[in-house]
Amino acid sequence: MEGQDWSTTNVGRGTVGGAKALPKTKTALAQALRTGGVQSERKHASGTNASAHSNPTLNARKLEESEETRHATSGKALGKAIMQARTTKKWTQKQLATSINEKPQIIGQYESGSAIPNPQIISKLERQLNCRLPRPGKAPKSAGAKQTANQGQQKKAAHLTRGGPAKRR
Repeated sequence: MEGQDWSTTNVGRGTVGGAKALPKTKTALAQALRTGGVQSERKHASGTNASAHSNPTLNARKLEESEETRHATSGKALGKAIMQARTTKKWTQKQLATSINEKPQIIGQYESGSAIPNPQIISKLERQLNCRLPRPGKAPKSAGAKQTANQGQQKKAAHLTRGGPAKRR
């Protein structure tokens, strides 16, 4: 029994070893700050993801989307056509979405023109709304990738004998 410590131990909100208790009200805290009884430190960007703010000048969206990599969107013409057909049937976006087994957010994206066009969803919409919807065109290729039909035939003719004898007809 000699090695046991029988002194009182404070486990809770009380002070230990003569330390001052923190003030509980705003006025008491302001008074303690003025008198120097309490010091405060300002934490910059506390409670945020530090890795997301490590380089604020670079924007990930600007890096991902340039002129060459931008996705084609459905466009306003398709959105307006969907909205008109839906309102003539007196359906909400949610009713139309559940009828084609999609989320209501997708219908909202198509109507606003911000959705990436999916031919399967557009054909589902056409079947449910009983109307033809305008299909968005394909994105134009860059100027360096364009070929005329004649250039394509010339390339094919140049590679006819490559890899073995000529084909029989």
